Amino acid sequence: MLALASVSVTSFAPAPVPARAGSVQMESLAELKDLAKSLNPVVGYWDPMNLVEYDQFSAGQEASIGFLRQAEIKHGRVAMAAFVGFIVQSNGIYWPWALTGSGITHADIAAAGGPAAQWDALPTAAKLQILLFVGFLETCSESTYILEADGNKHYMSGGKPGAFPSIKGIFPHPVPFDLYDPFGLSKNASPEKKAKGLLAEINNGRAAMLGIMAFVAESKVPGAVPALGSLGITPYAGEVMAPFSASDAGLPFVSDMLKYSLF
Repeated sequence: MLALASVSVTSFAPAPVPARAGSVQMESLAELKDLAKSLNPVVGYWDPMNLVEYDQFSAGQEASIGFLRQAEIKHGRVAMAAFVGFIVQSNGIYWPWALTGSGITHADIAAAGGPAAQWDALPTAAKLQILLFVGFLETCSESTYILEADGNKHYMSGGKPGAFPSIKGIFPHPVPFDLYDPFGLSKNASPEKKAKGLLAEINNGRAAMLGIMAFVAESKVPGAVPALGSLGITPYAGEVMAPFSASDAGLPFVSDMLKYSLF
């Protein structure tokens, strides 16, 4: 089953560029169906929106499969981090030191309410730092130059979906650790172990996508997820899909954005 509903239409998907290193090995529909059975033999392959057949980038079916596979793995990883973060933040767990030089502490942010309200309470500069760092990671994972320097290719040109390149030797400033496997604990793992770990990651990511959306829905509309009603999730009155709030009105276009409401 592809968690296709999680694929954002705004995901950055540049046109595939011919790679210089290695041989092109695109994933076919038959291989995707085999993967689906390995992930969940009961459900198997399930694509109700027929996205695999829809060549939205005019790059061919196999390139589209690469995009969908990358999107699912990426969204799953973000959801796993968000799921754990939501639980931690909802239980009043925070760092004991100051967040900014002006004296704002992590305790101050935690006191704002639930996880979504805590995001709203962050200083604008902190939000921008987080978003810029995410943009940096996106650039690294999408850059054909960086991928080829690591011996890989873009996921729409035969590269491995979900593979984050090594960045140690790419930038002028020394980078001591890679994002993936920073301490080299997995580099000597057997192919069988790596394949099993990838299946587990995809399944865990799918579960986390459902989990974090359930948390967000329950916090925005109490009772929306009956199974979570007894957990005491803190209600949230803001806009769950808006990255900025009224406290960020000094940024361009934010005031105009705040005039609209999703609910």
